Order: sequence, then C-alpha cells, then structure tokens
Amino acid sequence: MSQRISRQEALDLFKADLHEIGLRADAIRKEKHPDNVVSYIIDRNINYTNLCNAYCTFCAFYRPPGDTEEGYTLPNEVIFKKIEETIELGGTGILLQGGDNPDLPIEYYENLLREMKRRYKIHAHCFSAPELVNLANVANLSIEDTLKRLRDAGLDSIPGGGAEILDDAVRKRISPLKCTTEEWLNVHRTAHRLGLRTTATMMFGCGETLEHRLNHFERIRNLQDEYGGFTAFISWPFQPDNTPLGKKHSRKTTAVEYLMNQAVSRIFLDNIDNIQSSWVTMGLGTGQVGLYFGANDVGSIMIEENVVSAAGTTYRTTERELRHMISAAGFIPMQRTTLYTMKADSLHGVGQILIPVGASSTPAEQIVNA
Repeated sequence: MSQRISRQEALDLFKADLHEIGLRADAIRKEKHPDNVVSYIIDRNINYTNLCNAYCTFCAFYRPPGDTEEGYTLPNEVIFKKIEETIELGGTGILLQGGDNPDLPIEYYENLLREMKRRYKIHAHCFSAPELVNLANVANLSIEDTLKRLRDAGLDSIPGGGAEILDDAVRKRISPLKCTTEEWLNVHRTAHRLGLRTTATMMFGCGETLEHRLNHFERIRNLQDEYGGFTAFISWPFQPDNTPLGKKHSRKTTAVEYLMNQAVSRIFLDNIDNIQSSWVTMGLGTGQVGLYFGANDVGSIMIEENVVSAAGTTYRTTERELRHMISAAGFIPMQRTTLYTMKADSLHGVGQILIPVGASSTPAEQIVNA
C-alpha cells in the first residue's frame, strides 16, 4: 500500500514534473482498482430552485429571493417528469440541488422526498451542505435533527457541493454569506455518523493559494479518517464566465493545471477510493486523459446541468459516447449506482448483475459495447 504523505510532500508534488506525478497517481489507482474498470452513472442533476440568499461571487446561476422574472422553484410535477425521463434512460439516481432558498420550509423537502419515494424506485442524492445549513436555520433545527427528518422522508445520500475551498479566508472572499468551513464539515460528519454516505468536492482556481488547497485536502482526509463516509472526491476548476468573480479571476484553468490537481488529490487522499475526472468542466478529451492521472470514474452522462452551463461551460455527451471514451483509453466501462455498486453489463436492457467495487471481472463482463 502507498504510504501516507504529509502536507509538505503534497506541496512539493505541485511543483514536480507532471508526468512523474501522473504515473504515481495512476499506480495508486491501479492499486485500489486492479480490475481496470472505469465507472460512470446515469442520473440527473435537478436544480429545483435557483432562488438563493448566499450571493456567491463565482455563481452565474442563482437569482435573489423575490425575483419574479427569472427566479423559480419547480413544481413537484415538473420534478417528477424529469425523474421519469431519467428512469427511461436507464438512470438509477437523482441529484437534487438548488439555492439557499429562505422561503422553503422543511416540510417542502420532506413532502417532496416522500412523494418521490412513493412513486419511483430511485436513489435520492440530495441537498448540499449549504442548503442543509440554510434549511436547518429556517426550520430552527439542529443539523442532526434536520438530517434525521430528511433521512426518514427518503434522503439516501448527500452530494459534496458547496465546498469550494474549505478555508475560511477564501470563503469570506468569494462567498461570505455561505456556510463556513466548519459548518460544511459538520454537515458531512453528522451525516456519516447517521449512516448517510456523502461525496467530497473542491472548486479550485478562484484565486486561492496551494496552501489553501492543502488545507482543503487535509480537512477532507481527516474527516474521512473519522467515519469513512465519503464515497468519492471530485474536483473541478472555477468557471469564470458571467460571474462577478470572473471579472477579477478570468483566466481559465489549463488542462495541465487540472490534471496536476487531480493527481495530487489521488495521492494525498489515500483513504478515499474513488476519484472522478471532471469532463463536464474540462471536456471529454481532458476527462479521458484524467483516467491516467488517478481517476477511476467519469461521473454522470449529465442529462441535465444548469449551474456550470450558466457560467459558459456546456459540454454534453451520451452514454454510448462516454463508454467509448472509457474503452478507447483502455479501460472497461461500467455503469454504477450513486454508492458505487457496479452493474456488470450496463447498456440498457441488458443484465442487472451487481458486483462490488474492486471485485474481479469475468470475461463476459469485459465485453465493451462501444
């Protein structure tokens, strides 16, 4: 097994040769995933509301509460229609994320989750930490009581959105009204303690230093040491178009910078099994190269995406194209669930055999339908 590295060693990695760091990250991927599988998921990111009182400077998606022209909260029937479309495409999960809407009571979320679960067999991967902090404040509840009520209503897991950089010096500059670093960590720590799995994320390239990134990595690794509740780590670069922050930091992250950050995350986060390559922000080409820089997953086919696209990035793909991208890079594509259970043959209408991550594949499972 790879030996745990220190903060200083991780900082040194950022200054090292990209090719050497890539080889090191790839060796760790092979160690954790010797089956040569690269996974993806068919799910849908439904942005149920864009009304938000956080006013993040990096966001082009939100509208202030009270905006009657462009602000919205989707009716439940519209959400259900989107779920039905997802299931028809072979989807297994729904990711519900929105703004910090101060006008939605906890009963809104409970009723939505209950009705979703009554109607559909679908995994509910919902509500980022900032949303949950806002929700708890509106309901005058603790995070623990809020999560228990949502879990009982049908919440299955929690996405890692809203992390950005887990350092309050950065957060106060780019999103001063959003939840603090400790509040974000507390949501995920509480969720893990209650048996809810979550993901960890990072948005970088917004003017932070490498030390700030290392603070982020270290806080994620330390929390994972406590409960092991993170299923995956996903990083992506800040998208500057149409955002207030973009006027100050308009330079987009290069492919080299992205690959270096991903590779260092794989090496440093030794207790997180799955690293996702972000083709949604970097494009399919860089996403494919990322599979040799520590990633073993390419995320969703992205049936719907509104937040990143509002900032000017509109990469799209299909399941067949995503599978081809994976197989052309020399890997076995497999559809997964939100919690990283793998489907042995994942083209629509073919077997529903489930195997755990890391299990050996049979020759039949290695047929690539690209």
